[in-house]
Amino acid sequence: MLLPCAVAWGQGPAPESEILFREVRVLDTVRGTLGEPTDVLVRGNRIAALGADTPRSESAEVIEGRGRTLMPGLIDAHWHSTFTALSQAAMTAPDAKPESLAATVAAESGRTLMRGFTSVRDVGGPVFELKAAIDAGEVAGPRIWPSGATVSQTSGHGDMRLPHERSRRFFGKPSLAEDMGATFIADGRDEVLTAVRENLRMGASQIKLMAGGGTSSAYDPLDVTQYTLDEMRAAVEAAEDWGTYVTVHAYTVRAVRRAIEAGVKCIEHGQLLDEDTLALMARQGVWLSTQTLRPSTEAMDPLRREKRKPVIEGQARTIAAARRAGVRMAWGTDFLFEPELNVEQNAFILGLRDWFTPAEILRMVTHDNAELLALSGLRSPYQGRLGVVEVGALADLLLVEGDPLENLDLIADPARNFAVIVKDGRVVKGE
Repeated sequence: MLLPCAVAWGQGPAPESEILFREVRVLDTVRGTLGEPTDVLVRGNRIAALGADTPRSESAEVIEGRGRTLMPGLIDAHWHSTFTALSQAAMTAPDAKPESLAATVAAESGRTLMRGFTSVRDVGGPVFELKAAIDAGEVAGPRIWPSGATVSQTSGHGDMRLPHERSRRFFGKPSLAEDMGATFIADGRDEVLTAVRENLRMGASQIKLMAGGGTSSAYDPLDVTQYTLDEMRAAVEAAEDWGTYVTVHAYTVRAVRRAIEAGVKCIEHGQLLDEDTLALMARQGVWLSTQTLRPSTEAMDPLRREKRKPVIEGQARTIAAARRAGVRMAWGTDFLFEPELNVEQNAFILGLRDWFTPAEILRMVTHDNAELLALSGLRSPYQGRLGVVEVGALADLLLVEGDPLENLDLIADPARNFAVIVKDGRVVKGE
């Protein structure tokens, strides 16, 4: 499995390198408009200038836009770089070789970037080594905002022990999931503080805590509330001391209200929330990181299908109510252990059309998701603005064949419609 290591800071393009996009229509993700044809100059890893006849150096790489759309790179705010690349069977196979698993994860990371996702917020799993390799230019992939190992109580959503594995606390041996850096099983204030601080030591940009039951875990019913208020406050205090925040996995009103009282800044999922709790989130400025979940299939475990029923039923109601309440919303996929699903990462964005206009969707998966990433403050591994095409912003860009405001389906076929992909001022696909 991928082993933890210290964060490596990647080297961007040389400060004097330039890319000139000529005659492109810039997508304004804040206003939801498409501008008239103009030029955009990238110098180093930043956008240096916008406007017709922008001066450039003789060595600048010129990309002819021909009226195509230039927009920010896509952002997935709920991604699991390791768990989306591997099935559970592959991870737990007796003959699994760490170097082979790492190669599979690295290859999927490159494919994620080629789908136009230039940034992801990794909300749980062994990711530090992959991130270091990407930042060092050894592996292709998106920028990663890592959480590191999830923090879970015993019998919580992050308790991934196999049936024969006993408690580390009582029997002294870490479980496979703990050993590979997937989770910390931490009970009591002291263990929670240690788990959070361990992640921060390794370079976590935010902390992921399990605050309630889940649909993909065997030991915790969906309705249970996880972690006492004191334990959750301990996590928040440790994160805030490092200038960052805690996000929690939670569905129910009780779990979310406890998290808000503890000072948590973001809720992952939340499909069982009521209007009063959503209104509280809006007043407190707490984010809702939502997903467009697909219906259950016969291929899923019967227990998982049963646990997913109320979540699937609550999805449409909750997202609509959150929008009415004015909750700040982000979007991510939350793919787990189904590598064949990854090719649909872009297509899952289209599911937001049930509640949002194309302009609102494009804003969410670029500008709004970038605003959520910015909550990491100085713990953000990449300082600079994302999600916009503006002077001074980081140069993560897509040159799109056509107008995604008029035809949102364009973003669902990146191989055909993303002519050029730029990450950190480097052309990683295209002309």
